[in-house]
Amino acid sequence: MRLPERSLLVHEYVFGGFLLLMWVRLVLAQGFTGPAALLYFAMLGINAAAIGWCLRSPTLLLWRLRLLFYPLAMNVVFQHMRVAIPAVHPRRLDDVLLAIDVRLWGTTPALWLEAIVRPWLTDVMSFCYFLFLPYLALSMLYYLFAPLRVAQRFWTGLFTLYGIGFLGYSLVPAAGPWVYIADRFSVPLAGSWITGLNARLIGAGSNGVDVFPSLHCAVSAYCLFFDLRHKRWRFVAYVVPCIGLWLSTVYLRYHYGIDVVAGFILAAVALTVARRVTPVSGPDSGVAS
Repeated sequence: MRLPERSLLVHEYVFGGFLLLMWVRLVLAQGFTGPAALLYFAMLGINAAAIGWCLRSPTLLLWRLRLLFYPLAMNVVFQHMRVAIPAVHPRRLDDVLLAIDVRLWGTTPALWLEAIVRPWLTDVMSFCYFLFLPYLALSMLYYLFAPLRVAQRFWTGLFTLYGIGFLGYSLVPAAGPWVYIADRFSVPLAGSWITGLNARLIGAGSNGVDVFPSLHCAVSAYCLFFDLRHKRWRFVAYVVPCIGLWLSTVYLRYHYGIDVVAGFILAAVALTVARRVTPVSGPDSGVAS
């Protein structure tokens, strides 16, 4: 079953533009043969090949594969940022983000929340923070196999969000309050094994620059309100954990207040893009043939 050809979707311009910009910056920093520059060049090539293949033979299967490139590239890029970002922007900007928080609220909100820190609450917040990964994975899996029109809308908003968010990481790299002002916190985030496990996973999984904007807030808010429009039962199931997740970003000292604000603004932009995208015409379900 063949689907009509169409031009690039919005996220293919935005996320592809991020890859291209990072490749140019890495070439300027390391040369054409630098390992990081070669990795981004390879991803640009794979992206172009996936799009071209789908345009030549626009079956439903090839559309799914074309969409699947982006979560795979997102995970590669996120981990590799621990190498790529210092190469193009060596200085972390925690001081700038902290100064914005101080100007807006008198201090960074994580310091406010010291007054309510309790071991049981830290466990709850750690559990909510950890839920981001399964929530994102299940959302992508669910919508990848949704009717193509819905899948395109979801992917367009989500990876427009990631393209802009990753650009933010590259322009405003920062480690977060838990690293930058660790000595200012007088109350430790003690808890049970849940808190310990989450802390170890974040410590191992963070790329060291993943603060501004808060993609934990942006991505979860995007998925939640996309669900509200397209699959209400998922919204009902996830709304309370998502609220806990948003609070946990500050309670657990991973983010500045301005990161969270920027994350919600980015989610609103992505939802607007998803609503306005014009998907291709085609079958609502089925498999390629």
